[in-house]
Amino acid sequence: MIRDMAAGPRVLLKRLRELMAEPLEPQERLDRIVRDIAANMVAEVCSLYVLRADSVLELYATVGLNPNAVHLAQLRLGQGLVGTIAASARALNLSNAQEHPAFAYLPETGEEIYHSFLGVPVLRAGRTLGVLVVQNKTMRHYRDDEIEALETTAMVIAEMIASGDIARLSRPGLELDMSRPASFTGIAFNEGVGLGHVVLHEPRIVVTNLFNEDSDEELRRLEDALGSLRLSIDDMLERRDVAFEGEHREVLEAYRMFANDRGWVRRLEEAIRNGLTAEAAVEKVQSDMRARMLHMTDPYLRERMSDFDDLANRLLRQLMGRGPETIAASLPKDAIIVARSMGAAELLDYPRDRMRGLVLEDGAPTSHVVIVARAMGIPVAGQMKGAVSMSENGDPIIVDGEEGIIHLRPQPDLEAAYAEKVRFRARRQELYRELRKKPSETKDGVKVDLLMNAGLAVDLPQLAEAGAAGIGLFRTELQFMVASTFPRAEAQEKLYRDVLDIARGRPVTFRTIDIGGDKVLPYFKGSAQEEENPALGWRAIRLTLDRPGLLRTQVRALLKAAGGRELKVMLPMVTELSEIAQAREIIDREVRHLSRFAHHLPTSLKLGAMIEVPSLLWQLDELMQSVDFVSVGSNDLFQFVMAADRGNTQLADRFDPLSVPFLRVLKQIADAGARNHTPVTLCGELAGKPISAMALLGVGYRSISMSPASIGPVKAMLTELPLGELKSFLDDNLSGPAANLPMRALLQAFADDRSIPL
Repeated sequence: MIRDMAAGPRVLLKRLRELMAEPLEPQERLDRIVRDIAANMVAEVCSLYVLRADSVLELYATVGLNPNAVHLAQLRLGQGLVGTIAASARALNLSNAQEHPAFAYLPETGEEIYHSFLGVPVLRAGRTLGVLVVQNKTMRHYRDDEIEALETTAMVIAEMIASGDIARLSRPGLELDMSRPASFTGIAFNEGVGLGHVVLHEPRIVVTNLFNEDSDEELRRLEDALGSLRLSIDDMLERRDVAFEGEHREVLEAYRMFANDRGWVRRLEEAIRNGLTAEAAVEKVQSDMRARMLHMTDPYLRERMSDFDDLANRLLRQLMGRGPETIAASLPKDAIIVARSMGAAELLDYPRDRMRGLVLEDGAPTSHVVIVARAMGIPVAGQMKGAVSMSENGDPIIVDGEEGIIHLRPQPDLEAAYAEKVRFRARRQELYRELRKKPSETKDGVKVDLLMNAGLAVDLPQLAEAGAAGIGLFRTELQFMVASTFPRAEAQEKLYRDVLDIARGRPVTFRTIDIGGDKVLPYFKGSAQEEENPALGWRAIRLTLDRPGLLRTQVRALLKAAGGRELKVMLPMVTELSEIAQAREIIDREVRHLSRFAHHLPTSLKLGAMIEVPSLLWQLDELMQSVDFVSVGSNDLFQFVMAADRGNTQLADRFDPLSVPFLRVLKQIADAGARNHTPVTLCGELAGKPISAMALLGVGYRSISMSPASIGPVKAMLTELPLGELKSFLDDNLSGPAANLPMRALLQAFADDRSIPL
C-alpha cells in the first residue's frame, strides 16, 4: 500500500488552522502548537526559538525538553545548531546531532538524550525570525516530506510573530527581532533629514488565507495564474515598444526563465499538496528562495534575487486578482518611500506634501529619480542594501541625506536627536530666506546668476521662494513622462504659458523634449528600441530630428505661449553643428506658419545648445558663433568624458567631477564662451553643491542652475567668496601637473582658511 506522504502535513495544517482560530493566550497557543507538531511528526521533542532584537534566540515553547527552560534557555546568533540555522537561514537534518561541530549543550534543557535533529528557520520575506526544531532519541534522517511539513509550519509561526501576537511574552527590555532597530549606511544622494514612517514602493502582498480546502482546485488556480503570467511576459518581450518597468530585455528574459523553471513550479505544487493555498505557496517558496540567495556571494545571483521577487509578486497579484495598486490615496502625512529602484515618473505619483524622504537600495546620484527628488527638495539616501526586506509598512524611519544613513525603528533618544537636527536645519533655512534680499554677488563684488531647474507646474512656486534669478533649465520631457499619452499641443502650450506667467519677466530656458535612453515613454512606439547602450543611442535631438512632428508640435506650443515675450529654446544632446541647423529650420518654418495666421509671436527668440557630448569640445568656437547661448549638462558630459555610466552603482563614487581633467574641460568651455561673447550656463548637479559651485565660479562660470533647495546654501557660500583669490588659486593648480592632485581637498582647505560656508 502506497502511503500518502501529504496526508500528515495536511492534517497538521488543519489542526494549526483550528488553533489559530481559538481564543487562546499566546503562550498556551505556542505550547499546543509544538505538542501538535510533535504528535504529527512522531517526534519526542518539538521546540520553538524566537530571535530577539539583541541577536539572541530564546526558547519560547517546547514539548520534550525541560519546561522550566522556556524563556530562560538562549543561544546567540551563530551559536549551536539552532544559532547556525538562524544565521544561515538553512535547515539542518542530522542523525546524530551531538557529533556536529556546531553542537552546543544547554544543561537546563535536558536535550542530551536526543540524537536525531531537524531544525528549520522561521522565515518571513527572507528574514529569519526564529528556529523550529524536532528531535528523537533514535538516530535517523528525517524524510524530505517531513522537512517540507516543518518548513510549512514555520511559515505559519512566522505570521504569528510578525502580527505581534507573541510580543507580550517578551520580558521587559528584550524586544523581538521584528521590532529591532536597524541602521544602514549607503550614499547620500540628496541632502536633508526626514523623519516619518515607511511606505514600501512595491509593498509585499500580505497573504491571509494560508490553508487550502481543496488541493486540486489550488493547483488549477496556480496553473491558470502561471499561464497568464507567462503570456504577459511573452507579450512584453514581443512588443518592442515597451520595456518592463524601465528595465531592458535581459530582465524580461530572466523573468521568463524563472516563470518557466520546472524546479520553481514543482516547489509551488509541493507546498500546495502539503495544505497551503496557491498564494501561501508562492509566499513560502519566495521567502525560502530569498533567504538562500541573500547568503550567496556571487553578485550576479544576488542581483537576480530582485528579478525573482518581482516575478513572485506579479504571480501573487495574478492569484489575488489585483492590478497595479496605487498607494498614494492611503499615504501617511509623513511618508518615507522605501524602494529597491524607482523611475522618475513613479516618484511623481506620490503627493509631494506627504513625502518626507526617499530610500533606494540601488540608484546613483545622477539617476533621474534622484534628480527629480532633488528638484522636489526630498532627502534621498541610496545604496541601502537590504532596507526593503527589513522594513514593514508603517515602521518609524529616519533618512539622513547628509551622511547617507537610515535608521529603521530608531530608539527614542536617536529620534529626539534627529528631531533637533531637523529644527536646526529649519533655522538655517530661515537664514537662507534672509539671503534672498541680498544681491547675488561674491565678496569682491562679482555678480553671479543663480537659476533653478524645473520641469512641472509643481516646481514653479519655488521660483519666488528660493529667490532664483530665473529658470536655467525647464525639462519639458517631464510633462511627457508623467502622462499616459502624448500631451496635446494645447496642454503643452498651457504649461509653457503658466511657466512664463509665474516667472514674471525672469528668464526661462526651455529644453526641447529629451526622451530616449533611460527616459522611455511606454506610449511612444519608437522610444523603446532595444539598444545595447541607450545612453549613447537614439535619444534627445537625435530622436526629435528623426520624428520632426514631435519637435514641430512642441515648438509651435512654445511660440504661441511666449507671444509678446522673450523665448529661449535649448537643444539637448547636440553632437554636430548640422543638428542645430536642422532644428533651426524647423523652428523658422513654425514661425513663418504662425506669422501667416497672424499669431502673437515672441518679441525675441534665442536658440541655444547643451554641451553634453565631448565632440563639441573640438568645435567650441564654431558652436559659440552658431547659437545665442550654451548650457553645460555636466551630468552627461561627465559620464561621457570619464566613460562611466552614471546609472552604474559600482561606479557611482569612483570618479570625482572636481578632478583636474574635468575642471579643465569645464574651464575650456567657459573660456570659449567669454572669447566669443556667448553666454554660458551650467545646469547639471555640480551647480547644486557649495564646494562644486565654488569651483565652477573659479573656472569662469557666472551663471549656474540648480534645484531650488540648493540656492540658499550656494548663495551663502557665494557672498563670502573672494573670487579673485579663488581664480588665482585654481589657475595655479589646474595648470600644474595633474597626477594625484586632490582638488576637492584643496578647495575645502581654501574655504576653511577663509571661513567660507560649504
